[in-house]
Amino acid sequence: MTSVPVITPAQLASGAAHSVLLDEQAAPDTPVLAVDLDATADQDTLATAARRARACDRVLIGVSRAAPTASSPAGDLVEVLDLTLTRHEPSPADRPCVHAPDPAAVLDGIGAAATANPRAVLILAGLLRTSGSLLVRDALDAESLAYSTLLGGAEFARWLAARGPSRRPERVQDPVLVTRQENVLTVTLNRPARRNAYDRHLRDALVEALNVALLDDTVQRVVLVGAGTAFCSGGDLDEFGTAPDPVTAHLLRTRAGAGRLLHELTDRVEARVHGTCVGSGVELPAFASVVKAAPGSTFRLPEISMGLIPGAGGTVSIPRRIGRWRTLYLALTGLALPATTALSWGLIDVLRE
Repeated sequence: MTSVPVITPAQLASGAAHSVLLDEQAAPDTPVLAVDLDATADQDTLATAARRARACDRVLIGVSRAAPTASSPAGDLVEVLDLTLTRHEPSPADRPCVHAPDPAAVLDGIGAAATANPRAVLILAGLLRTSGSLLVRDALDAESLAYSTLLGGAEFARWLAARGPSRRPERVQDPVLVTRQENVLTVTLNRPARRNAYDRHLRDALVEALNVALLDDTVQRVVLVGAGTAFCSGGDLDEFGTAPDPVTAHLLRTRAGAGRLLHELTDRVEARVHGTCVGSGVELPAFASVVKAAPGSTFRLPEISMGLIPGAGGTVSIPRRIGRWRTLYLALTGLALPATTALSWGLIDVLRE
């Protein structure tokens, strides 16, 4: 049993997921539903359920003993759902599915996340449904606009209040180190005392280095690495909430951010990650054509717990590697993905010795 309401494909087809989403105070009511894919349903019912799912505002998570494939009777429905949890290990190519030996426990965790931050959950799921059909630059804009919306919301405000006053760490003189050997530019994130937390100074220095590569055709390869024990621990928590307003925050993330540049340089970028990779430490390397990870590396997206969504390009870069369904799984669970699973999913390309 799970705390998340469960419906069958027949109930989905009959409109069970289409009750009013927002209550009188505009608070989401039952933002997540599970769909029991093991329940008996004929082909017409499954087709109708898939059509209903496409128009559903709620997050729909399938649950199945086996991993439905694209050619299975429920294949079209699984493709439309936001995620499907399976007791049996799906193949790496079955991107809509994630192995969950105890689906009820995973659903309970997702349900708890949706109860705490329902607006962030709904906005992320909706964004992931549409992002893949957009050009990368447009998708980055869409992500940033959604992120800026959440910056003004009650869920992020609650996280800020719980965090307390921010502290201003001592500024590192060279937050990014750049060296060149022949046609290879090595760019090193250099805030090891903060596990290379991504603050505005590191961002600006990284953008400057990437612009050098973009404007110099003799730079044939850009190698992105991190100093110290971790590649990047994500955005510097002490900087969250310091933008003067959501509009400025949007312009900074897009016009002054690294995501666009990494996309333009994709074919020339190799990311070498290690240790803890969190938030932007997952999102930015995912733009690279090759991502190499050290054994023991982990990958985590914690933003939902803050009332936010990935905001460094992750709703664009990560789904293009592992699919929108597994991206949503990482974001809704907040679990740390081990390097071996990241390799099988395609989040990384090489597991270094």
